[in-house]
Amino acid sequence: MKLSTKSRYGVRAMFDMAYHAGTLPAQIKDISRRQNISPRYLEQIFQDLKKAGLLKSRRGPQGGYSLAKPADEITVKQIVLAAEGELQLVDCVKNRRKKGEKDPVCDFDNQCLTQHLWAKASQILGDYFDSISLKDLCDQGKEMGLEKELDHRFMYFI
Repeated sequence: MKLSTKSRYGVRAMFDMAYHAGTLPAQIKDISRRQNISPRYLEQIFQDLKKAGLLKSRRGPQGGYSLAKPADEITVKQIVLAAEGELQLVDCVKNRRKKGEKDPVCDFDNQCLTQHLWAKASQILGDYFDSISLKDLCDQGKEMGLEKELDHRFMYFI
């Protein structure tokens, strides 16, 4: 299984926001620079995260994106589902036909032992991702000694 860059970058960006900005709005350009992700691509990912109710945005000079809920209430699973749409290791696990198709997704639909194996693996992965919150990732970041960047918007020089 390979997660797409949308979900991988989504988790990184959401962690970045929780770690560096907390409850304050974060700007795309700052997240992009820290995480080395294209600002355009981040905008696309953030639209999905916003639709899922994980982010909110505010326009203006003090605007940006902020977490829609506290970091301990946002899980990795929610972020991956917002980016991917589903969390299935293989298509045949869906155990249903694709929209508009008459034939099953798999030639061995409901006749293959491995469907159950992949379904269980998908469930275990989903449960694992559901057990990790953004706060957990922030705590791990602190343990690793990741340096927090101070928000330059609130720094005043004399």
